[in-house]
Amino acid sequence: MKMLWTTTLALLLAGAGTAAAQDVRYNFDKQANFAAFKTYKWVPIKGAQSLSDLADRQVKAAVDAELAKKGLTKSESDTADLYIGYQGAIDTEKEYTSYDTGWGYGPGWGYGWYGGGGGMTTGTTSTIYVGSIGLDMYATSGKQLVWRGNASKTLDPKAKPDKQQKNLEKAMAKLLKNYPPPPPKK
Repeated sequence: MKMLWTTTLALLLAGAGTAAAQDVRYNFDKQANFAAFKTYKWVPIKGAQSLSDLADRQVKAAVDAELAKKGLTKSESDTADLYIGYQGAIDTEKEYTSYDTGWGYGPGWGYGWYGGGGGMTTGTTSTIYVGSIGLDMYATSGKQLVWRGNASKTLDPKAKPDKQQKNLEKAMAKLLKNYPPPPPKK
């Protein structure tokens, strides 16, 4: 019995850790010369859902910090090498968790067959806020998309402010870890 509880607790903790993990994906133009990009300017993306002014500043500050580590300089000039914009989305999904004890009432003697002890299943539902940020980078010459990344489980308006900031910084570091992409092999 003790082994059952230990195994169940271990599985629940493992599941909780993976549920909170941020998912990061990116893609890029293999023909783009990322070594030539030295400056960038923030631009709005048409039709993108607006975040609050505070969240907007936090997203931009987190991206600015990561891009500065990569040697890029923020500019207000239209002659910057890259235009950068982002889209933020806050959504919810339902999570259902169930647990079967393996003990309880179930089929038994009757109608000519024998059944083993059924089980009692308990369940809970909870709402998970899935906030994602999509980051786009456009080469100013030709205004072509050269890099796009997405980080999910990044924005959570229900979290405490310091937790929100920590999640955002962690997600942007993870998202921009592989920027600039390696040059094409010759």
